Amino acid sequence: MNRRNFFNKAAIGAAMAASPLATFGKEYESAINRAPKSSAPSDLKITDIKAGYIRDGHSLFVKIYTNQGIIGHGEGVDATPGTYHLVKMMGRRIQGQNPLNVNRLFENIRRSGFFEGAQAGMFISVLTAVETALWDIAGKALGVPVYQLLGGKFRDSVRVYMDTALYQNRLPLPADFAKAAREAVDMGFTAVKFDLDQANDPNKYDRYNWTASPAELQRMYDQMAAARKEVGPNIDICADMHGRYDAITGEKVAKMLEPLNMMWLEEPIPAENAEAYRKITESTSTPICAGENHYLAHGFRPLLESGAVDIIMPDLQKCGGLGEGQRIANLANLYYVPFAPHMVASYLGAMACAHVCASVPNFMIMEWQIYFHKDPMFKEIVKFEGEMVEKNGFIKVRDTPGIGVEINEEGMKKYATPGVPFFE
Repeated sequence: MNRRNFFNKAAIGAAMAASPLATFGKEYESAINRAPKSSAPSDLKITDIKAGYIRDGHSLFVKIYTNQGIIGHGEGVDATPGTYHLVKMMGRRIQGQNPLNVNRLFENIRRSGFFEGAQAGMFISVLTAVETALWDIAGKALGVPVYQLLGGKFRDSVRVYMDTALYQNRLPLPADFAKAAREAVDMGFTAVKFDLDQANDPNKYDRYNWTASPAELQRMYDQMAAARKEVGPNIDICADMHGRYDAITGEKVAKMLEPLNMMWLEEPIPAENAEAYRKITESTSTPICAGENHYLAHGFRPLLESGAVDIIMPDLQKCGGLGEGQRIANLANLYYVPFAPHMVASYLGAMACAHVCASVPNFMIMEWQIYFHKDPMFKEIVKFEGEMVEKNGFIKVRDTPGIGVEINEEGMKKYATPGVPFFE
Protein backbone atom coordinates (compact mmCIF):
# COMPACT_ATOMS: atom_id res chain seq x y z
CA MET A 1 0.00 0.00 0.00
CA ASN A 2 1.45 3.39 -1.03
CA ARG A 3 1.00 6.60 0.93
CA ARG A 4 -1.78 7.92 -1.38
CA ASN A 5 -3.84 4.70 -1.11
CA PHE A 6 -3.48 4.80 2.64
CA PHE A 7 -4.89 8.32 2.93
CA ASN A 8 -7.68 7.58 0.41
CA LYS A 9 -8.84 4.58 2.45
CA ALA A 10 -8.58 6.55 5.66
CA ALA A 11 -10.82 9.25 4.15
CA ILE A 12 -13.40 6.65 3.07
CA GLY A 13 -13.37 5.13 6.57
CA ALA A 14 -13.93 8.53 8.14
CA ALA A 15 -16.85 9.20 5.81
CA MET A 16 -18.46 5.87 6.66
CA ALA A 17 -18.08 6.56 10.35
CA ALA A 18 -20.00 9.78 9.90
CA SER A 19 -22.78 8.05 7.90
CA PRO A 20 -25.72 5.81 8.96
CA LEU A 21 -23.63 2.82 7.90
CA ALA A 22 -21.59 3.34 11.05
CA THR A 23 -24.55 2.09 13.13
CA PHE A 24 -25.06 -1.03 11.04
CA GLY A 25 -25.38 -4.00 13.42
CA LYS A 26 -25.37 -1.82 16.51
CA GLU A 27 -29.09 -2.30 17.18
CA TYR A 28 -28.70 -6.06 16.82
CA GLU A 29 -25.79 -6.00 19.25
CA SER A 30 -27.79 -3.83 21.65
CA ALA A 31 -30.77 -6.20 21.44
CA ILE A 32 -28.51 -9.11 22.31
CA ASN A 33 -27.19 -7.22 25.30
CA ARG A 34 -30.71 -6.38 26.45
CA ALA A 35 -32.04 -9.90 26.09
CA PRO A 36 -32.19 -12.03 29.27
CA LYS A 37 -29.36 -14.53 29.44
CA SER A 38 -31.63 -17.26 30.81
CA SER A 39 -30.71 -20.86 30.24
CA ALA A 40 -33.26 -23.55 29.42
CA PRO A 41 -36.10 -24.09 31.93
CA SER A 42 -34.51 -27.43 32.77
CA ASP A 43 -31.55 -25.48 34.19
CA LEU A 44 -33.68 -23.36 36.55
CA LYS A 45 -32.57 -23.54 40.17
CA ILE A 46 -34.03 -22.10 43.38
CA THR A 47 -31.54 -19.76 45.02
CA ASP A 48 -33.43 -18.18 47.93
CA ILE A 49 -36.79 -17.63 49.61
CA LYS A 50 -37.86 -14.49 51.48
CA ALA A 51 -41.00 -13.61 53.43
CA GLY A 52 -43.00 -10.60 54.57
CA TYR A 53 -45.99 -10.44 56.92
CA ILE A 54 -48.90 -8.03 57.38
CA ARG A 55 -52.11 -8.07 59.48
CA ASP A 56 -50.25 -9.06 62.67
CA GLY A 57 -48.73 -12.01 60.88
CA HIS A 58 -52.01 -13.48 59.65
CA SER A 59 -51.04 -12.76 56.02
CA LEU A 60 -47.79 -14.30 54.80
CA PHE A 61 -46.23 -13.36 51.47
CA VAL A 62 -43.27 -15.27 50.03
CA LYS A 63 -40.93 -14.64 47.11
CA ILE A 64 -38.87 -17.50 45.68
CA TYR A 65 -35.77 -16.48 43.72
CA THR A 66 -34.03 -18.40 40.93
CA ASN A 67 -30.70 -18.40 39.11
CA GLN A 68 -32.40 -16.97 36.00
CA GLY A 69 -33.92 -13.92 37.68
CA ILE A 70 -37.45 -15.34 37.63
CA ILE A 71 -39.22 -14.67 40.94
CA GLY A 72 -42.32 -16.49 42.17
CA HIS A 73 -44.93 -14.90 44.45
CA GLY A 74 -47.20 -16.74 46.90
CA GLU A 75 -49.49 -16.07 49.86
CA GLY A 76 -50.71 -17.92 52.95
CA VAL A 77 -53.32 -16.77 55.48
CA ASP A 78 -54.67 -17.28 59.00
CA ALA A 79 -52.42 -20.02 60.42
CA THR A 80 -49.23 -18.07 59.70
CA PRO A 81 -48.23 -15.86 62.70
CA GLY A 82 -44.78 -16.72 64.02
CA THR A 83 -43.80 -18.84 61.02
CA TYR A 84 -40.84 -16.85 59.64
CA HIS A 85 -38.30 -19.55 60.50
CA LEU A 86 -40.59 -22.25 59.10
CA VAL A 87 -40.51 -20.41 55.76
CA LYS A 88 -36.72 -20.30 55.87
CA MET A 89 -36.51 -24.00 56.77
CA MET A 90 -38.69 -24.95 53.80
CA GLY A 91 -36.55 -22.71 51.60
CA ARG A 92 -33.40 -24.57 52.63
CA ARG A 93 -35.06 -27.88 51.79
CA ILE A 94 -35.73 -26.86 48.18
CA GLN A 95 -32.72 -24.62 47.53
CA GLY A 96 -30.74 -25.69 44.46
CA GLN A 97 -33.65 -27.65 43.00
CA ASN A 98 -35.68 -27.01 39.86
CA PRO A 99 -38.87 -25.07 40.75
CA LEU A 100 -40.73 -26.55 37.77
CA ASN A 101 -41.11 -29.81 39.68
CA VAL A 102 -43.91 -28.24 41.71
CA ASN A 103 -45.68 -31.40 42.83
CA ARG A 104 -42.46 -33.20 43.72
CA LEU A 105 -41.16 -30.28 45.78
CA PHE A 106 -44.52 -29.99 47.54
CA GLU A 107 -44.45 -33.68 48.38
CA ASN A 108 -40.80 -33.56 49.48
CA ILE A 109 -41.53 -30.74 51.94
CA ARG A 110 -44.71 -32.39 53.19
CA ARG A 111 -43.06 -35.78 53.73
CA SER A 112 -40.05 -34.24 55.42
CA GLY A 113 -42.45 -32.62 57.89
CA PHE A 114 -44.44 -35.68 58.98
CA PHE A 115 -43.22 -35.21 62.55
CA GLU A 116 -43.27 -31.40 62.37
CA GLY A 117 -47.02 -30.95 61.94
CA ALA A 118 -47.35 -31.51 58.17
CA GLN A 119 -50.92 -32.74 58.49
CA ALA A 120 -52.59 -29.34 58.99
CA GLY A 121 -52.25 -25.91 60.58
CA MET A 122 -49.21 -23.67 60.34
CA PHE A 123 -47.03 -26.14 58.44
CA ILE A 124 -49.57 -26.54 55.64
CA SER A 125 -50.44 -22.83 55.52
CA VAL A 126 -46.77 -21.95 54.99
CA LEU A 127 -46.35 -24.78 52.48
CA THR A 128 -49.37 -23.33 50.65
CA ALA A 129 -47.58 -20.00 50.13
CA VAL A 130 -44.43 -21.78 48.94
CA GLU A 131 -46.32 -24.05 46.56
CA THR A 132 -48.20 -21.10 45.05
CA ALA A 133 -44.93 -19.25 44.40
CA LEU A 134 -43.58 -22.35 42.61
CA TRP A 135 -46.57 -22.34 40.25
CA ASP A 136 -45.95 -18.64 39.58
CA ILE A 137 -42.32 -19.38 38.63
CA ALA A 138 -43.35 -22.29 36.41
CA GLY A 139 -45.84 -20.16 34.51
CA LYS A 140 -43.34 -17.36 34.01
CA ALA A 141 -40.56 -19.73 32.93
CA LEU A 142 -42.78 -21.46 30.39
CA GLY A 143 -44.64 -18.34 29.29
CA VAL A 144 -48.14 -19.53 30.21
CA PRO A 145 -50.75 -18.63 32.86
CA VAL A 146 -51.09 -20.99 35.81
CA TYR A 147 -54.48 -22.31 34.70
CA GLN A 148 -52.77 -23.71 31.60
CA LEU A 149 -50.34 -25.65 33.76
CA LEU A 150 -53.34 -27.03 35.67
CA GLY A 151 -54.76 -28.51 32.47
CA GLY A 152 -56.51 -25.54 30.91
CA LYS A 153 -59.66 -23.64 31.72
CA PHE A 154 -63.39 -24.30 31.66
CA ARG A 155 -64.22 -20.58 31.93
CA ASP A 156 -62.60 -17.20 31.28
CA SER A 157 -64.08 -15.46 34.32
CA VAL A 158 -65.15 -16.71 37.74
CA ARG A 159 -68.23 -15.58 39.64
CA VAL A 160 -67.60 -14.12 43.08
CA TYR A 161 -69.80 -13.29 46.07
CA MET A 162 -69.32 -10.19 48.17
CA ASP A 163 -68.45 -10.75 51.81
CA THR A 164 -69.91 -7.64 53.40
CA ALA A 165 -67.63 -7.85 56.48
CA LEU A 166 -70.59 -6.64 58.53
CA TYR A 167 -68.96 -8.01 61.65
CA GLN A 168 -71.25 -8.87 64.48
CA ASN A 169 -69.06 -7.33 67.20
CA ARG A 170 -70.50 -4.00 66.02
CA LEU A 171 -74.03 -5.27 66.72
CA PRO A 172 -75.53 -4.56 63.27
CA LEU A 173 -79.29 -4.27 62.97
CA PRO A 174 -81.50 -5.85 60.29
CA ALA A 175 -81.49 -2.46 58.54
CA ASP A 176 -77.70 -2.65 58.35
CA PHE A 177 -77.96 -6.06 56.66
CA ALA A 178 -80.40 -4.63 54.13
CA LYS A 179 -78.17 -1.65 53.44
CA ALA A 180 -75.04 -3.81 52.95
CA ALA A 181 -76.92 -6.17 50.66
CA ARG A 182 -78.15 -3.27 48.54
CA GLU A 183 -74.65 -1.78 48.33
CA ALA A 184 -73.20 -5.08 47.06
CA VAL A 185 -75.94 -5.50 44.46
CA ASP A 186 -75.54 -1.90 43.29
CA MET A 187 -71.83 -2.65 42.79
CA GLY A 188 -72.81 -5.46 40.39
CA PHE A 189 -72.54 -8.52 42.63
CA THR A 190 -75.21 -11.21 42.36
CA ALA A 191 -74.36 -12.97 45.64
CA VAL A 192 -73.78 -11.59 49.14
CA LYS A 193 -72.56 -13.08 52.45
CA PHE A 194 -73.17 -12.02 56.06
CA ASP A 195 -71.88 -13.10 59.49
CA LEU A 196 -74.37 -14.35 62.07
CA ASP A 197 -72.15 -15.13 65.06
CA GLN A 198 -72.23 -12.29 67.58
CA ALA A 199 -70.11 -12.57 70.72
CA ASN A 200 -71.55 -9.33 72.08
CA ASP A 201 -75.19 -10.32 71.67
CA PRO A 202 -76.81 -9.34 75.00
CA ASN A 203 -79.14 -12.32 74.67
CA LYS A 204 -76.36 -14.93 74.87
CA TYR A 205 -76.55 -17.24 77.85
CA ASP A 206 -72.83 -16.56 78.42
CA ARG A 207 -69.72 -16.10 76.28
CA TYR A 208 -68.77 -19.79 76.49
CA ASN A 209 -72.15 -21.39 75.89
CA TRP A 210 -72.47 -22.49 72.26
CA THR A 211 -76.25 -22.90 72.43
CA ALA A 212 -78.10 -19.91 70.97
CA SER A 213 -80.99 -18.49 72.97
CA PRO A 214 -84.43 -17.96 71.38
CA ALA A 215 -83.69 -14.22 71.16
CA GLU A 216 -80.40 -14.90 69.36
CA LEU A 217 -82.17 -17.13 66.88
CA GLN A 218 -84.76 -14.45 66.23
CA ARG A 219 -82.02 -11.86 65.73
CA MET A 220 -80.32 -14.08 63.11
CA TYR A 221 -83.54 -14.65 61.23
CA ASP A 222 -84.52 -10.98 61.27
CA GLN A 223 -81.12 -9.94 59.90
CA MET A 224 -81.17 -12.39 57.01
CA ALA A 225 -84.85 -11.76 56.27
CA ALA A 226 -84.09 -8.05 55.93
CA ALA A 227 -81.32 -8.78 53.42
CA ARG A 228 -83.57 -11.10 51.41
CA LYS A 229 -86.42 -8.57 51.36
CA GLU A 230 -84.07 -5.81 50.17
CA VAL A 231 -82.56 -7.66 47.21
CA GLY A 232 -85.45 -9.90 46.20
CA PRO A 233 -85.51 -13.57 45.20
CA ASN A 234 -82.98 -13.54 42.36
CA ILE A 235 -79.87 -12.60 44.37
CA ASP A 236 -78.01 -15.31 46.25
CA ILE A 237 -77.56 -14.70 49.97
CA CYS A 238 -75.57 -16.82 52.41
CA ALA A 239 -74.53 -16.67 56.06
CA ASP A 240 -71.45 -17.63 58.06
CA MET A 241 -71.55 -18.81 61.70
CA HIS A 242 -67.73 -19.27 61.94
CA GLY A 243 -68.04 -22.60 63.76
CA ARG A 244 -69.10 -20.89 67.00
CA TYR A 245 -72.27 -22.83 67.86
CA ASP A 246 -73.25 -26.36 68.82
CA ALA A 247 -75.03 -28.93 66.69
CA ILE A 248 -78.53 -28.29 68.01
CA THR A 249 -78.17 -24.58 67.24
CA GLY A 250 -76.83 -25.39 63.79
CA GLU A 251 -79.91 -27.51 63.10
CA LYS A 252 -82.28 -24.84 64.36
CA VAL A 253 -80.68 -22.02 62.35
CA ALA A 254 -80.58 -24.08 59.15
CA LYS A 255 -84.25 -25.05 59.53
CA MET A 256 -85.28 -21.51 60.46
CA LEU A 257 -83.64 -20.03 57.34
CA GLU A 258 -85.27 -22.45 54.88
CA PRO A 259 -87.98 -19.97 53.75
CA LEU A 260 -85.25 -17.49 52.69
CA ASN A 261 -83.84 -19.81 50.00
CA MET A 262 -80.23 -19.45 51.15
CA MET A 263 -77.29 -20.19 48.88
CA TRP A 264 -75.79 -21.84 51.98
CA LEU A 265 -75.27 -21.75 55.72
CA GLU A 266 -71.55 -21.78 56.44
CA GLU A 267 -69.80 -23.59 59.28
CA PRO A 268 -72.51 -23.64 61.97
CA ILE A 269 -70.23 -25.86 64.09
CA PRO A 270 -66.43 -26.33 64.36
CA ALA A 271 -64.59 -28.22 61.67
CA GLU A 272 -63.52 -31.40 63.43
CA ASN A 273 -66.66 -33.59 63.56
CA ALA A 274 -67.88 -34.75 60.16
CA GLU A 275 -70.63 -36.88 61.70
CA ALA A 276 -72.13 -33.85 63.47
CA TYR A 277 -72.08 -31.97 60.16
CA ARG A 278 -73.83 -34.86 58.46
CA LYS A 279 -76.60 -34.79 61.09
CA ILE A 280 -77.23 -31.07 60.45
CA THR A 281 -77.09 -31.45 56.66
CA GLU A 282 -79.62 -34.28 56.68
CA SER A 283 -82.01 -32.28 58.85
CA THR A 284 -82.56 -29.35 56.49
CA SER A 285 -83.06 -28.19 52.92
CA THR A 286 -80.71 -25.24 53.57
CA PRO A 287 -77.40 -26.18 51.92
CA ILE A 288 -74.59 -26.62 54.45
CA CYS A 289 -71.11 -25.45 53.49
CA ALA A 290 -67.76 -26.05 55.25
CA GLY A 291 -64.05 -26.45 54.61
CA GLU A 292 -62.09 -23.27 55.35
CA ASN A 293 -60.56 -24.98 58.39
CA HIS A 294 -59.81 -28.29 56.69
CA TYR A 295 -56.37 -29.06 55.27
CA LEU A 296 -55.18 -31.13 52.31
CA ALA A 297 -57.38 -33.51 50.35
CA HIS A 298 -57.10 -35.89 53.31
CA GLY A 299 -59.11 -33.46 55.43
CA PHE A 300 -61.95 -33.31 52.90
CA ARG A 301 -62.27 -37.06 52.37
CA PRO A 302 -64.42 -37.71 55.50
CA LEU A 303 -66.74 -34.80 54.65
CA LEU A 304 -67.32 -36.13 51.15
CA GLU A 305 -67.47 -39.83 51.90
CA SER A 306 -70.10 -39.37 54.62
CA GLY A 307 -72.15 -36.72 52.81
CA ALA A 308 -71.47 -34.36 55.68
CA VAL A 309 -71.82 -31.16 53.66
CA ASP A 310 -73.56 -30.01 50.49
CA ILE A 311 -70.81 -27.61 49.34
CA ILE A 312 -67.08 -27.52 50.10
CA MET A 313 -65.11 -24.33 50.58
CA PRO A 314 -61.37 -24.96 50.96
CA ASP A 315 -59.19 -21.90 51.47
CA LEU A 316 -56.55 -22.08 48.75
CA GLN A 317 -54.17 -19.85 50.74
CA LYS A 318 -54.34 -22.32 53.61
CA CYS A 319 -55.33 -25.86 52.56
CA GLY A 320 -52.14 -26.83 50.72
CA GLY A 321 -51.99 -24.65 47.63
CA LEU A 322 -53.20 -24.57 44.06
CA GLY A 323 -52.39 -28.13 43.08
CA GLU A 324 -53.95 -29.41 46.29
CA GLY A 325 -56.95 -27.14 45.75
CA GLN A 326 -57.51 -28.69 42.35
CA ARG A 327 -57.17 -32.19 43.83
CA ILE A 328 -59.80 -31.31 46.45
CA ALA A 329 -62.15 -29.95 43.78
CA ASN A 330 -61.71 -33.04 41.62
CA LEU A 331 -62.33 -35.29 44.63
CA ALA A 332 -65.55 -33.37 45.36
CA ASN A 333 -66.58 -33.71 41.74
CA LEU A 334 -66.72 -37.49 42.17
CA TYR A 335 -69.51 -36.89 44.71
CA TYR A 336 -71.20 -34.15 42.60
CA VAL A 337 -70.38 -31.61 45.31
CA PRO A 338 -69.81 -27.98 44.23
CA PHE A 339 -66.49 -26.24 44.89
CA ALA A 340 -66.85 -22.70 46.34
CA PRO A 341 -63.47 -21.66 47.78
CA HIS A 342 -63.12 -19.45 50.83
CA MET A 343 -60.84 -16.45 50.14
CA VAL A 344 -59.68 -13.85 52.68
CA ALA A 345 -56.32 -13.03 51.10
CA SER A 346 -55.01 -10.17 48.96
CA TYR A 347 -55.62 -9.81 45.23
CA LEU A 348 -52.56 -12.01 44.69
CA GLY A 349 -54.32 -14.81 46.57
CA ALA A 350 -57.63 -14.07 44.87
CA MET A 351 -56.13 -14.40 41.39
CA ALA A 352 -54.18 -17.53 42.34
CA CYS A 353 -57.47 -19.00 43.55
CA ALA A 354 -59.21 -17.90 40.35
CA HIS A 355 -56.77 -19.94 38.24
CA VAL A 356 -57.90 -23.07 40.09
CA CYS A 357 -61.57 -22.09 39.84
CA ALA A 358 -61.16 -21.78 36.09
CA SER A 359 -59.52 -25.21 35.84
CA VAL A 360 -62.23 -27.41 37.41
CA PRO A 361 -65.72 -28.28 36.15
CA ASN A 362 -67.57 -28.17 39.50
CA PHE A 363 -66.70 -24.59 40.42
CA MET A 364 -69.69 -22.77 41.94
CA ILE A 365 -68.57 -19.36 43.25
CA MET A 366 -65.56 -17.76 44.96
CA GLU A 367 -65.39 -15.41 47.92
CA TRP A 368 -64.57 -11.73 47.36
CA GLN A 369 -64.00 -9.09 50.03
CA ILE A 370 -65.45 -5.61 50.47
CA TYR A 371 -62.03 -4.46 51.69
CA PHE A 372 -60.68 -4.65 48.14
CA HIS A 373 -62.93 -1.67 47.44
CA LYS A 374 -62.66 0.25 50.71
CA ASP A 375 -59.16 -0.29 52.15
CA PRO A 376 -56.36 1.28 50.05
CA MET A 377 -53.83 -1.14 51.53
CA PHE A 378 -55.10 -3.93 49.30
CA LYS A 379 -54.17 -2.04 46.15
CA GLU A 380 -50.86 -0.83 47.55
CA ILE A 381 -49.45 -4.23 48.49
CA VAL A 382 -49.73 -5.81 45.02
CA LYS A 383 -48.81 -5.01 41.42
CA PHE A 384 -51.15 -5.75 38.52
CA GLU A 385 -52.55 -4.29 35.32
CA GLY A 386 -56.18 -3.32 34.76
CA GLU A 387 -59.14 -3.70 37.11
CA MET A 388 -59.59 -6.20 39.92
CA VAL A 389 -63.22 -7.11 39.30
CA GLU A 390 -65.66 -6.79 36.42
CA LYS A 391 -68.86 -4.82 36.88
CA ASN A 392 -71.05 -7.93 36.75
CA GLY A 393 -69.64 -9.64 39.83
CA PHE A 394 -67.04 -11.73 37.99
CA ILE A 395 -63.26 -11.53 37.96
CA LYS A 396 -61.42 -12.26 34.75
CA VAL A 397 -58.71 -14.88 35.01
CA ARG A 398 -55.45 -13.28 33.90
CA ASP A 399 -53.74 -14.61 30.76
CA THR A 400 -50.26 -13.30 31.57
CA PRO A 401 -47.55 -15.85 32.45
CA GLY A 402 -47.75 -17.12 36.02
CA ILE A 403 -50.44 -15.85 38.38
CA GLY A 404 -50.57 -12.36 36.85
CA VAL A 405 -50.34 -10.48 40.16
CA GLU A 406 -47.18 -9.77 42.15
CA ILE A 407 -46.15 -8.51 45.58
CA ASN A 408 -45.30 -4.81 45.85
CA GLU A 409 -42.65 -4.79 48.57
CA GLU A 410 -42.46 -1.01 48.76
CA GLY A 411 -46.21 -0.68 49.11
CA MET A 412 -46.34 -3.44 51.71
CA LYS A 413 -43.50 -2.11 53.84
CA LYS A 414 -45.56 0.37 55.85
CA TYR A 415 -48.02 -2.38 56.77
CA ALA A 416 -45.36 -4.91 57.78
CA THR A 417 -45.82 -6.77 61.06
CA PRO A 418 -43.52 -5.19 63.70
CA GLY A 419 -40.66 -7.28 65.05
CA VAL A 420 -40.60 -9.72 62.13
CA PRO A 421 -37.92 -9.68 59.36
CA PHE A 422 -39.33 -8.17 56.18
CA PHE A 423 -38.17 -9.96 52.98
CA GLU A 424 -34.76 -10.66 54.49
